[in-house]
This record gives sequence, C-alpha cells and structure tokens, in this order.
Amino acid sequence: MNYEQLYNNIQSYAENTEQLFVANIPVFVMEAEERIYNSVQLPSLRKNVIGTMTSGNSYLSCPIDYLSTYSLAVIDSSGNYSYLLNKDVNFIRQSYPNPTSTGMPQYYALFGTQYNNNNELSFILGPTPDTNYSAELHYFYYPPTIVQGQISLLGNITGGSLYTNGIYQNVSLTGGSGANATADILVASGAVVSCNLKFGGNFYVAGDILSCSSLGSTGSGFSVPVNAVSNATGTSWLGDNYDPVLFYGAMREAMIFMKGEQDMVAYYEKMYEEALAQLNRLGTGLERGDAYRNGQARIMVKQ
Repeated sequence: MNYEQLYNNIQSYAENTEQLFVANIPVFVMEAEERIYNSVQLPSLRKNVIGTMTSGNSYLSCPIDYLSTYSLAVIDSSGNYSYLLNKDVNFIRQSYPNPTSTGMPQYYALFGTQYNNNNELSFILGPTPDTNYSAELHYFYYPPTIVQGQISLLGNITGGSLYTNGIYQNVSLTGGSGANATADILVASGAVVSCNLKFGGNFYVAGDILSCSSLGSTGSGFSVPVNAVSNATGTSWLGDNYDPVLFYGAMREAMIFMKGEQDMVAYYEKMYEEALAQLNRLGTGLERGDAYRNGQARIMVKQ
C-alpha cells in the first residue's frame, strides 16, 4: 500500500471528506508510525554507522534518526572490536569522576540532547577515549514517513508589496500540486520578509510555487518555491511489507480526532493491536530464527 492508497482508504472507511479531517490525515499516519516503531523491534529497520570517538572527548553524537541501540563497539588500531556495556549515566560519572582520566572506552550511556542541537541525542563514554577510536553503532532507526510529498525545504521568497505588517502564525500556504502546508510569516514594510515552514502537508513536488491569501486585507505578489520534498514516491517499509498495522493505527487516530463513538474507537484499537501482534511475531520471531537452528515450523497433529 502506498500513501495515496492509504490516504484514500482512510477517507473511505471514515466516510469523511471534510476539509479539516483531510488536512489532518498526514498527522494520523505519522502518529501511527511513531506508535508502531516504538512498539516493535524490527531487524529490517536497523542500521550500521561508523563514527569516531575523539581523544579527550567523553561524548559521542547519535545519528539524527536514532531510535534505540542494538550494539555499540569500539574498534582499535588493529581492527579488533570491543563491545561496550550499556550503563546508567550515574554509573559512568561515579566510576570515572575525573573526565581527564582516559583509556579505551568500556561503557556507554544515553546522555541526552546536545546544547547546539536539541533534536540530537548523544552518548557519554567511560572512560574518556585516550586516542581517536573508530566506533560502530548498530541501531534501530525511524524510517522516513510514508506521507508523500511533504515539503522539507522552501526556497527564496518573493516578498510582494502592500501587505499588512505583522506576524502571521500557522498560515495555510496555497498553490502547487499538494495541500495543507502551513508556515509562520513575518511582514515588514509591506512585504513578506520571512516564511518559516511549520507543517509540510502532502502531495507537493519540488518546483511548486506557493503563496498565501490571508496576510491582512491588502497586498499581493508574495510567493515561495518548494525546493525539496520528502518521500516523493509515497512508499515505506510498513506500506510494502505489512500495511494493516499502519492502516488500523491511522484509523484509530482518525476516530479519536472525529470524537467517534467509543465502540468504533475500541474496534480500531482492537484491530490495531491484532495487527501489531502479527508484526511483532515477524519482528521478534520469524526474522530472528531459521530452520537450521529452530527446525521447520510445524503444527501438532492429533493421532
């Protein structure tokens, strides 16, 4: 199932094509995706990255799409791997109270966000590396959303003229091939001077030209191009491999949004949980074994 099919199915099953409901379909889908990825560990959704533990620096940045750790290893100059033990930050602080005490790291802990990037996590290492080491992180990650054509980057604005000065928050952008993108817009001296994307909408393509019709009662000429979108094909691992859990998860969110009858919310929650159990059977069962080790799957036959 691709995003367009999912998008249409949500409207059909909910029997709702009202504008506000349709505008929130990407939100329903992304909420369901995050719920799923935090519920099931899927070997298919793991990555390996090689980084560097820097001499004298007890911190190591996590990838931006990091969800959870599978393993972290330090690689010495001979290419030997030593896998670090996951500990609490307090353990590392107490075991290595002096950060200038160095050696090959043996432990790590998830430390928290970085000062220069609130969206990026980091590890703390113990002891502090005594030289530059290569590090291999094997981790579960957030895949790109199935939502098709979300704006990820806007281009240079054409400011227009005669607009009413002010700050306009969460304004709907119009035009282009997609819908439901919003932005915070600043107007000064009658022209738009900044346009900060708030929500990327769906179904846009790079090169679309967007504008806005709600910047006061006067003015014209403002436009901004779409420089880049995410997931132009509208496909994802869940959509390609096990879409029921994504569909029922999104429908649960849709029912809650519509303040649907409790029995309908409960129905879609039940269907979601059943689909999630099947996905969990795949992720923590079938993908972690084989016939050589576990034997062939078989059902008990009564004699």
